[in-house]
Amino acid sequence: MESKVDTIAHLRNRIAAIPGRPSDPRLRPSSTARGLHTETARPPALGAARGVLPVPEPLAPLLPHGGLLRGSTVHVTGATALRLGLLASVTGSGGWAGVIGSPNLGLLAGVEMGADLARCALVPDPGADPLAVAAVLLDGLDLVVLSLGGASIPPSRARAIAARTRNNGAVLVVADGSWPTVDLNLDAQVVGYRGLGGGDGGRITGLDLTVEARARGRLPQRGNITLTGYSDGLRWISRPAAPEMLKVAQ
Repeated sequence: MESKVDTIAHLRNRIAAIPGRPSDPRLRPSSTARGLHTETARPPALGAARGVLPVPEPLAPLLPHGGLLRGSTVHVTGATALRLGLLASVTGSGGWAGVIGSPNLGLLAGVEMGADLARCALVPDPGADPLAVAAVLLDGLDLVVLSLGGASIPPSRARAIAARTRNNGAVLVVADGSWPTVDLNLDAQVVGYRGLGGGDGGRITGLDLTVEARARGRLPQRGNITLTGYSDGLRWISRPAAPEMLKVAQ
């Protein structure tokens, strides 16, 4: 059985062959996964048996299936913490993910949320056709996060990529642009900061987010979520906004 590391090496070669790509595909983890070559099988991502990929716990009640339905296309907007949380949930539970574009995504924060970067294939410079790179990664990974770089994707290209996503049982998350038809829209807006008091040394220790989920054919769902720091990393907590929250100026 081909290991996931071997699969990623194969995907890297396919990406390098895409016309117009830089000579170095920079698809990782070719180096970070060196210690994993002896593994021939990987545990499935949490929730795989139910056909969903996991999400940060406070997001689950907002989603029709309690997670990201395999085969679906998801559009995310707002705070980048949302994308990092999805990456952390999938890779931290044994799944594999790819990030296309977004060279300044802030993966350190993802690690603090529980992301395993050894299970992330990173393509910070996808070249002239990031959708071609996405099509390759969708053949071998559970989750692909694609930055559109402000582009509006034509319906014909979007349909082809969405079909590939469905056929492979993966999840495609698109951001930073326009995608004509998606199964789920997720929006996270920062509504306040935590910390900044004397006891915190003037540091921001957390964010208060309002997250809205709009699934096709369902009423929008909204939740208040706090992303806050602990000694062991960043945690997602579902709770009402606290009185001491510093409101963001409108």
